[in-house]
Order: sequence, then C-alpha cells, then structure tokens
Amino acid sequence: MSDNNRQAALNCLAGSVGGVGQVLAGQPFDTIKVRIQSQPKEYRGAFDCLKKLVGENGVQGLYKGTTSPLMGISVCVSLQFLTLEKMKQYFADRNMRAGQQAGQLLPSQLFLAGGVAGLANSVASCPVEHIRTRLQIQNAGQELYSGTIDCVKKISAEYGVSALYKGMVPTLYREFFGYGAYFLAYEYFVARELAKSGGKRADLASWKVCLYGSYAGFSMWLLCFPIDAIKTKIQTDAFAANARYKSTLDCLTSTLKSGGVAGLYRGLSPCLLRAAPANAATFICFEYAMRFLQTHT
Repeated sequence: MSDNNRQAALNCLAGSVGGVGQVLAGQPFDTIKVRIQSQPKEYRGAFDCLKKLVGENGVQGLYKGTTSPLMGISVCVSLQFLTLEKMKQYFADRNMRAGQQAGQLLPSQLFLAGGVAGLANSVASCPVEHIRTRLQIQNAGQELYSGTIDCVKKISAEYGVSALYKGMVPTLYREFFGYGAYFLAYEYFVARELAKSGGKRADLASWKVCLYGSYAGFSMWLLCFPIDAIKTKIQTDAFAANARYKSTLDCLTSTLKSGGVAGLYRGLSPCLLRAAPANAATFICFEYAMRFLQTHT
C-alpha cells in the first residue's frame, strides 16, 4: 500500500472512532435540540423539554435514534477527516510550489478545506440526520417507526429513496460554512500551540485537544445554528403534498413570520451544551486513534 493510501485509510479509521465518540457524548443534547426546533410550542426551554421527555419516555428517550447516527456518523466523520487531510495536503503542495512554507496554511485555505470536507460529509449526513430526527421526535406509544431500518424502509417505499435526502439544501449550506469554521478553529488553535511549544502534534496534551475541540464546536454552531434550525424543520415536516414548507426559503420566511429572528435560535442552549463534550470527544478519539494506528500499523 502506498503512503498516500495508507494515510487515507488511517484517516478513515480514526475518523470512525471520532464519530462514535461524538454520538455517545452528544446524543441526549441533540435529542433535546431537535425537539425544541421541531416542536417550539411544546416546550418552554431546554430543561422543560428534558423534564417532559424523560417523564414521557424515560431516560432512554434521550437516546432515541441513536442507532442511525452510530451507523452513519462514523461514515460522516471518516469522510470529513479524509477530505480535510486531502485538502490540507493540496493547499500545502500549492504553497510549496509558490515558494511559501507548506506547513502554514492560510486561514482562508483552512476554511475552504473544512468547507469541502463538510460538503463531502453531507452525502452521508443528510439521510442519517433525517432518519435520526424522525426517530427523536416520536413519543412512547405513538411510534410510526420501530427503528432505523424500519424508518428507512417505510420512507423509501412510500416516497422513494430521494425522500431520504429531504433537507439537502440547508444541509449543504450548514456543512460548508459550519465545517469551514469548525476545522479552521481547531487547526488554528493546534497550530498556535505547536508554534509556541515547538512540539509535535502527537505531543499535544489530552486536555488541550479537548479544549480546542470544544472551541471548534462553539465556532460551528454559533455561525450556522439558524441554518440547522431550518434543516430540522424541513426534515421533520410531512412529505409531498402534505408538507407545510414548500422550500428552504419558504421555511425561513415562515419561521421569521411566526417567531421572528429568535425563532431561528430555539434550541441553541442544548446545542451549545452539547458542543463541548461531543466535539471534545470527536477530536480526542480521532487524535488518539490516529496515534495508535500510526504506531501499530
């Protein structure tokens, strides 16, 4: 196996580990976020949603739809890190040809690398998150879908496979701008630390990896949360002729009309609470998996 192919395989494997860490750490917060975004009149806030959700469904209700992201987010994060590293190498090679220092990418290059990684990720993240949100809004005793596979089968059978990609337009916007900010923030703090310490990436302390991962999560969600709110509303909407929203723009204007700008930020609190543990887990799992794989393969 060539060095390039080996590195690509390592990025995929380490990304999968990072994806599992992200889901296990962040799923309860994501469930609350989705409920508040899709059913704004049902809950007064994050704690009210938590109380009602646990009261009606038990603690396991916080983990509704976990199977879908566990199967899919590992693929998503693999695509993210694989594409990110390829794009970073592309820009490094271009900088070298221009007589610049290859190891120091411009902020714009890091943002574009992250944005392209997000676009690659959207191919998997759109259907995965669509299925997850449909399962997350179900209440005990009123389930339309018995699980991930049942949800995929029923939607595909009734509306076609393309219906799994409901909400793709806002997903593309969110992934490009969100992951542009996400990886720019993480790589910026890592590069700053390495420049200050003179050490190697593998020498970064665990708490610093977690801290920078948290910063990355905050950067992403503070920038693109309104887009995510629109995506959630569309992905929990009815299908075809019964759909409340006819397009992404229609969903945006309807949300602004009914709730103002504040309506685009409902569910932000649990999202930001999720950002620290979920993204700290993503990067610490990725970095340590990569260190292990590079040492033992």
